[in-house]
Order: sequence, then C-alpha cells, then structure tokens
Amino acid sequence: MTDSTNLTTPGKKSIEALELQALSEISQLIGSAIHLDTTLGKILRIVHDILRMERATLLLLDKTGEKLTIRASYGLTVEEEQRGVYGLDEGICGQIFSTCSPFAVPDIQSEPLFLNRTGARSSINKERISFIGVPVMLSQKPVGVLTVDRLFGMDVSFEEDIRFLTVLSTLIAQFLSLHRAISRKEAVLVEENKSLKAELHGRYNRHYMIGQSKAMQGIFWNIEKVAPSRATVLLLGESGTGKELVARAIHQASNRKDKIFIKVNCAALPENLLESELLGHEKGAFTGAVSAKPGRFELANGGTLFLDEIGELPLPLQAKLLRVLQESQFERLGGTTTLTVDVRIIAATNVSLENAVEEGKFRNDLYYRLNVVPLTLPPLRERREDIPLLLDHFLRASNKRNEKNVKMTREFLDFMTTAYDWPGNVRELQNLVERLVILSDSGWLQISDLPDQMFAGAQRVSVDVSYSGGKDPVPQARGKDDKARVLKDIEKMEIEASLKRHGWVQSRAARELGLTQRQIGYKIKKYGLKRPDHW
Repeated sequence: MTDSTNLTTPGKKSIEALELQALSEISQLIGSAIHLDTTLGKILRIVHDILRMERATLLLLDKTGEKLTIRASYGLTVEEEQRGVYGLDEGICGQIFSTCSPFAVPDIQSEPLFLNRTGARSSINKERISFIGVPVMLSQKPVGVLTVDRLFGMDVSFEEDIRFLTVLSTLIAQFLSLHRAISRKEAVLVEENKSLKAELHGRYNRHYMIGQSKAMQGIFWNIEKVAPSRATVLLLGESGTGKELVARAIHQASNRKDKIFIKVNCAALPENLLESELLGHEKGAFTGAVSAKPGRFELANGGTLFLDEIGELPLPLQAKLLRVLQESQFERLGGTTTLTVDVRIIAATNVSLENAVEEGKFRNDLYYRLNVVPLTLPPLRERREDIPLLLDHFLRASNKRNEKNVKMTREFLDFMTTAYDWPGNVRELQNLVERLVILSDSGWLQISDLPDQMFAGAQRVSVDVSYSGGKDPVPQARGKDDKARVLKDIEKMEIEASLKRHGWVQSRAARELGLTQRQIGYKIKKYGLKRPDHW
C-alpha cells in the first residue's frame, strides 16, 4: 500500500500520529496568539488540513447568553455562518450544550435533530456525511459547542474522533479563558487610563496644560471660545511660553481633532525650500525635484496647519500665503493645476508683526488676515504662582526618564518662584530641571546647584526691592558658595519693605506678599525685624 493510499484510509497508528501533530501545532498557535477570532479560525483549519475533517464550527454563547452563534468556522461562507444561530436546547447543538455530552450522527440524513440550518451541506449527498459535536466547558459550565463533519464510511471510529475533539475543546476553553482574562485586564487599564487623564485634567486645569494663574485661566477660556470656529488664530508672546502647546490645544478642542495637525517652523527652513514645503512641487520644478511632492497645505487638508515663527516668512511667499488664506486655493511649485484645501491656520510669532509691517518686512494685508483672533501668552515671570506646579510636573517627568528620585528643597523652590525672571520662560525651566536632575548626586535640588548667571538676576531683584523702601543699604552679591544667603537677604528685604509700605500693619503686608499672618509673624521673628521708634 502506498503512502497516498495510507493517507486515504489511515490506520489507528497513523491517526494517533496525526492527532499529536495537530495538537502540537494548535498548542503553538495558542501560545503565540493575539487576536481571538483569527486564532480560532486557524485552529479549525489545522483540524481540516491534518485530520481531513470536512467542515468545522465553533459555536459560543452570544452576549445575551440565550443563543449559540458561530464564532469561527472552516468550510462555511460568511452567509452560512450568519444563518448558524441556535437556541440553547435546539437541534443537536442545543442538545450537546444542554447535556454537556458529546453527540455523534453516523448519517445526518436519518437524524431528525440535525437541522442543517447553515445550508452548508446541500452540495454533498447527505448519505455520505457524519456529524460529531462536543461541548466546550469552562469552569465546569458549557460555553459553546465544537462540531466537525466526517465523510461517512472513513475507517476512523467515532470514539477516536470524540476523544480528540474533547481534548481540542479543552484547549479552546483554556484559550477563551485566557483571552477573557486579558480583555478584563485591558478594560481595567482603559478605565484607569481614563481616570488618570481625568485626574491630570483636573489637576492641571484644562487642555492638559499646566497653570492655575489668572493669566492662564484666560488663555484656557480663549481656547474654548475660538476652537470650534474656523477663524485664524495668531499666537503672540515670548519664546518658550508654549505657543505650540496652545496651538495643539486649539486643534484638540475643535471639530478637526480627529484630523491631522502639522507644524511648520518658518524660520528653520531655507527660503528656497520653504515654498516647496508649504505648497509642494511638481516633477522637474527645480533641480533635484525627481518626483511630484505634496506640500504641507495638501497634507493638512481637513486638519490644522501651525505656522510657527510666521514673522520670518519671506515677502514673496507672504503673497502666496495670503491667497491660500483668502481663497483656500494654490498651485504647486512648477504646476498649473489649482488645488483647493480646507485647512485651519494657526500662526505664531515672538516678534512684533506691527513693527515688521512698519519696517516693510511683513505685508500689511497678511498681518490683518492672520490677526483675526490674537492670543498673547503670558511670560513665566507674570504667572509665578504656576511655577511650583510646573516644577513638580517637570521634576516627576525627569525623574522617570532618568530613573531617579530627586527632590527639591524649600529654599530652592522659593528662589525659583520669586528671585529669577525666567527670560527663557517655561522652556528654560524645563531644560534647567532636566539638567539638574541628570547632574544631581545628593538626591536634592538646592540653590547651590543653580548656574551663576541666575544669580545676576537675583542681584537685580535685590536692588529693586531695596529701593522700594527708599534708604536701606543694598547687600552686595555673595560668591557661589553663599547663594542661599542671597535668597535670605532678598526675602528679608521684601518683607521689611512691605511692612514699611503698610505702616508695619502685619495683616496688610501678609496679604500683599501672599502669606498668612502666622507665616509673616514667623518671618519677622526669624529675621529679627522690628518697627522703628519713629513709626
């Protein structure tokens, strides 16, 4: 007997070997599986390919728990799968499910319980088909039914098939249990993520931007007002104040949030490439243009285009940008076809466009077209009450990135909040924290860790404070090793100057300085401040 004949009519030993091969492949498949339905379909295909079982179906309880539906199959069309719906006590599948017992039908034509509801067996003479089904049990309860077809008369016993299918149904049940556990865990993680986002949203106000100051509350209010509109927004303010963050917040709060957000830094690209980047180019438009390329306006169609450093845009390109803003139309560089786009423009600059217009460096009509809704972002020195929140956020993030647990002293926090003007704004603060965390050996951020140039600013603050009172001498700047003393001198002078301004009424001075009466009383005692006799 040849090998091919042996495959047609396998003996008992051959069947056992094939079953072991099938179980081995199925176990490996389950071990590396991710997607449930795809894996179940592959399992049934292995059953067909190795053991030559004609059709195979896996029926599972639906979400209502009242019906059995086909979750995976081999040999059935989508339409046939959709017709395979059974009650829990209906037909052979219902009987297998309700009794939790295997069932074999040698000849489906003679079995009244066989419903053939899918209609998948109409093309084959029913006299040639046998049907076998076993329950799928999970925690000693039925959750589904596994069924296969055999060609009638094959030299394989029903007991052999039932034994194999029972083992297979156990593997499938374990796979279902694992998948459900993963799904539950994912659901928990999703809820935790939502909760964390809600907590962060509440902690750091709206739009995932950090700030509780009055100035930032005004920015948040303006974002919510302008975001739903199509109006062009012009973001003004010093470098490092977070203009890109505000632009993204406007995009996320708009009805374009599911579309693309694209940023272009007009100062970072050479003038000869900027037009191509914004408007795109056709093949052969210039040397090196070996193929057509869409510009940022095309790529941002339906979404938002953020034009940072708009004040650096060359005059010739300003005219083309004006046309896009007014008509939403343009041509690629080297092209003749007019393209139409729907793009929301947000522009930003840290220079005065009004001065640029007066100097002839910026088109007057483009300025007014951009300046529909201007938003001026406050510098960090005008929102000092946000500095502790920002420090906390950046310190946590830097600790996580660098796998450290660095903390900051109270004196360090006081200095960062009150004694420095932050010319680089939030970006400077973020970079400083990152550098200090990386270099920290003690596990604490201290005043002595700060760079010397920051104390030049502290000295200027001390001069201003000293003269607010009129005649008090100004402490001279200390060396690098005495930075903490600088802060104490500043604090002492601020408190004393405030007391003088308010006639040594402690409650009024405390209110001006943002302190409680208990705190200012402690500071007065700490620095030995006394009301002069002539008051």
